[in-house]
Amino acid sequence: MFGKITILTAGESHGKALVVIVDGFPAGLEVLPEKIDNELARRQVGYGRGKRMEIERDRVQIISGVRHGKTLGSPIALLIENRDYENWSQIMSVEPADSEEEKREARPRPGHADFAGMLKYGASSARDVLERSSARETAARVAAGALAKGFLGEFGIRICSHVLSIGKVTAQKPNDYSPEIVEAIDKDPVRCPDADASGKMIEEIDFAQGKGDTLGGTFAVAVLGAPPGLGSSFNFEKRLDARLAGALCSIPSVKAVEVGEAIEQSRLPGSKAQDEIRYESIRLIHRLTNMAGGIEGGMTNGEKIFLKAYVKPVPTLTRPLSTVDMESLESAVAFKERADVCVVPAAAVIGEAMVSLVIADAFLDKFAGDTIRDVRVSYKAYLERISRFWKPPRPFVLKPFDGDS
Repeated sequence: MFGKITILTAGESHGKALVVIVDGFPAGLEVLPEKIDNELARRQVGYGRGKRMEIERDRVQIISGVRHGKTLGSPIALLIENRDYENWSQIMSVEPADSEEEKREARPRPGHADFAGMLKYGASSARDVLERSSARETAARVAAGALAKGFLGEFGIRICSHVLSIGKVTAQKPNDYSPEIVEAIDKDPVRCPDADASGKMIEEIDFAQGKGDTLGGTFAVAVLGAPPGLGSSFNFEKRLDARLAGALCSIPSVKAVEVGEAIEQSRLPGSKAQDEIRYESIRLIHRLTNMAGGIEGGMTNGEKIFLKAYVKPVPTLTRPLSTVDMESLESAVAFKERADVCVVPAAAVIGEAMVSLVIADAFLDKFAGDTIRDVRVSYKAYLERISRFWKPPRPFVLKPFDGDS
């Protein structure tokens, strides 16, 4: 999934902590813990979240790779403690346990990794599988994504997200993504830009919770200000749409990804499914529409990157579904775990992180450099070369060299 940037996360849902090691960012990039904490806090909110989010207060500890607020160019290690560990210290102890006293979860839950994981890893308890496959791991990814968002911000590239639907309720997309609109989205209980739809979504969540059920939906991620030419049409593994789809589908419960208006495009004749090209002296070369979602031939085309992710309902239910006991092979009811009613708002924030990491990686693949200034110089030269055809929405200014990057 990544080339210039490498990421490794570790940690279990109810273990002591989550850890992520990120390598590949240039030296001299400003990194502040409070900005990472802000992204972690955004992941924890959203109407429909469960009791776990009342326990955790995610805060990052920067272990390595940063000195005096700037990256060194070496691997960055981040740690997020699990406050809930104190309630699970015996169950999740790393010390050997008496197998006769261990509580085994032998009734796999439909929709989870339990069954396949138990077979794959030879586990007698689903606990050995679910602790790592849990969506709790995504907190580490959001922390890594915060680094990528900060890096992209240096070049005027913004990433934002919002909820498009929950259950049967569908929202209207915003006309633009001004800072005011993005701020309003973050303040909404379900991160929805449509106030009327937001209220109906909350009603849907309440109704589902009353029945012991859960809801899925869709969210969108938009990338603003990305230059044309990120990605590649020459190597299939570098095609940006494929990489973005894979990154979003790696989020637990995301089962499908749409680039631009791909579903609508598939129903149209070719003459109506393309984004025709125009030139104006102010906007230079641009498109009349953006059905391609800012990506053509596996590369960015200078328009807004727009992606949609489809999230299935949370499979952990307060009224569990039927399953089979893996020990007796008799019919049974799946075991229960604490869970959310709806994770779509939180999944959208995780989507931002994953998209940010892919875009940052593609950016560094094209504008590589050991220091942030090296990358800025390379990017400025590229903008000058294509200045007859495209310019960023906001002017890019090469910051003066301060001696530290």
